[in-house]
Amino acid sequence: MFRAGTFVAAHVEPVDSAQPQPNGVDLRVEAIFEPTTAGHIGDTETIIGERERINPVDGCYSLDPGGYIIRYREEIAIPEGHIGFLYPRSSLLRNGAMVNTAVWDSGYRGRGEGLLDVTTAITIDAGARVAQLVLAEAAHAGRYDGQYQGEHIDTA
Repeated sequence: MFRAGTFVAAHVEPVDSAQPQPNGVDLRVEAIFEPTTAGHIGDTETIIGERERINPVDGCYSLDPGGYIIRYREEIAIPEGHIGFLYPRSSLLRNGAMVNTAVWDSGYRGRGEGLLDVTTAITIDAGARVAQLVLAEAAHAGRYDGQYQGEHIDTA
């Protein structure tokens, strides 16, 4: 069963009054990167390719067609007994862009990233709401403790 947006909002921070939805919470753009070198998915090791941060101009990203890495502004904490799914907001889809992401396992904590696939030129404001996180109850064994645990969280 998918959880209510108010439940999801309790596991996302920061959250403003515009972000909670009936069945999830909208996530905002924190940064957009363009991949610059090849990565590697191996049998026992993953290497993330280099990427260059795109700087917004006058608070706006102007993106040509292609693939980009998007980092979300909010810190996510997937609670015990749940699994997280991220979907693009319909306004993103209607403008020829898509956010793709992997499953967020129970116990994951971090400021996640996804693939922003742009099919036609688009402009996106820094801080725009581009995706919606939903949580579903899930039976599972163990909690996430992989290499992305705590990603992009300031430890200072």
